Amino acid sequence: MQKLWRCRLTKILITGGAGFIGRRVSYALTAEGYDVVALDALIDQVHRRSDPPVLPRGVRLITGDVRDASLVRKALDGVEAVVHLAAEVGVGQSMYAINRYVSANDSGTAILFEELARSSVRRIVVASSMSVYGEGLYRDASGRQRTHVQRTFAPGHAWEPLDETGRPLVPLATPETKPVDLASVYALTKYVQERLTLMLAAAYGMEGCALRLFNTFGPGQSLSNPYTGVLAIFASRLLNNRPPMVFEDGLQRRDFVHVDDVAEAFAAALKAPEASGHVFNIGSGQSRSILEVAQLLATAMGKSDLDPEIIGKARIGDIRHCFADITQACTLLDFKPKRSLETSLDEFTSWLATQSAIDSVGRARTELEERGLVS
Repeated sequence: MQKLWRCRLTKILITGGAGFIGRRVSYALTAEGYDVVALDALIDQVHRRSDPPVLPRGVRLITGDVRDASLVRKALDGVEAVVHLAAEVGVGQSMYAINRYVSANDSGTAILFEELARSSVRRIVVASSMSVYGEGLYRDASGRQRTHVQRTFAPGHAWEPLDETGRPLVPLATPETKPVDLASVYALTKYVQERLTLMLAAAYGMEGCALRLFNTFGPGQSLSNPYTGVLAIFASRLLNNRPPMVFEDGLQRRDFVHVDDVAEAFAAALKAPEASGHVFNIGSGQSRSILEVAQLLATAMGKSDLDPEIIGKARIGDIRHCFADITQACTLLDFKPKRSLETSLDEFTSWLATQSAIDSVGRARTELEERGLVS
């Protein structure tokens, strides 16, 4: 049953194929000669009605929900591999739109697999998320690694995680071996997606792997969705001549990876014989503070006078530091991120200059505060 990765695939289904990442994956795959079908619900929060998705020539778009079994069955006709991207995305919103996230992400994956079990599909690559880690890996003052770190948000708390004696912990690059620590509904649903994929692919004679994506950025992000993509959220504020809104003190660190590097990782995961049964971190291997990113983007957009607004509050479900150790992806997928944040900002801001955005960040913050999800 484990011979599939040595076979050349020809027809690929991308669920969520008209989304930010899905479109770039479709370009990467068609450039390699694959026949691509995209299934996408085109939800309003992500897709503005005035901006129909632009897909590569020859890609067939099927509009509909991955929870529609008959539509999924139709989309799988003749397909040999699946890239499963369809999901609701956003840590903060997931903490109150609970049924929406669990239904779309986990029921959607379950229905997809019920149809995959009847299909000729040989491999599936699912998009998971760095959010499954909760806090990243840390080292304490004695040099011991800490894999399970949680913060307290009591009055007078420190933003940085501390050990039992009050000493600060040092953040380290997080490998796939770190145990998961699910801090949000979104993280829970992504972990269910990846475990369903690894479990059921093996059970039905397919081969599967999961890519844990870190903070993906690049042209084509949804600028009017206030719940995902911090670079896009900052851009939305700046395009409307408002300062970027930064939670906590802005010194929390993340890994920003270009969408084209992510697309190449999916293409590699479809081909690599060693990928089956594994999860992979897909990031840049570099960390940046959120405040630094806000300042870099404002400067690149010619709006350095709009100093970031430091909120001094945290959203429930947010973590302090998490950035990727990408050793396993480099070794097994031959993954080599080529585009750094600094070298990609000109391209990103050139695209932004052609865009408009509805700034809904203030409304999203109010929705969280009204539910007690900001402390």
